Amino acid sequence: QVQLVESGGGLVQAGGSLRLSCAASVRSSSMYSMAWFRQASGSEREFVAVFKRNDGRTDYADSVKGRFTMVGDGARNMVSLQMNSLKPDDTAVYYCAALLTSADYARQSSWVYWGQGTQVTVFS
Repeated sequence: QVQLVESGGGLVQAGGSLRLSCAASVRSSSMYSMAWFRQASGSEREFVAVFKRNDGRTDYADSVKGRFTMVGDGARNMVSLQMNSLKPDDTAVYYCAALLTSADYARQSSWVYWGQGTQVTVFS
C-alpha cells in the first residue's frame, strides 16, 4: 500500500504564492510518476500538472502554464508544486496522485494512488 501525504495548502491573497509538497511512502524501490489534480467546490476534479518519471519531464494544464512549476525529486517519490500569481479561480482542494497506468495522465482513472488533499484558498 502506498500513502501520499500532501502539505503546504493555505489562504493567500490573489497574486501571491504557495508551495505544495507531496511525499509517497513506498515500501519497494519503485519510483513513480506523480501528478497534481484539483477540485473546486461543485466542480469535477481536474488535472493540474504531472511529473513523468520515465523521462523526467513535466506538463501542465493550460490554466496554470507559466504560473505553476512542478518539480520531482530524482531519488525519492516526492514532488512539489510552486504556485505563483495565484488567482481566485485557483481555489480548490489539491490532490497528489501517484503510479500512472496509461499515457493519458490528465485522466483521473490513469492514477492508482491518491492523497487526502490540501485546501488552497485565494481571496481577492
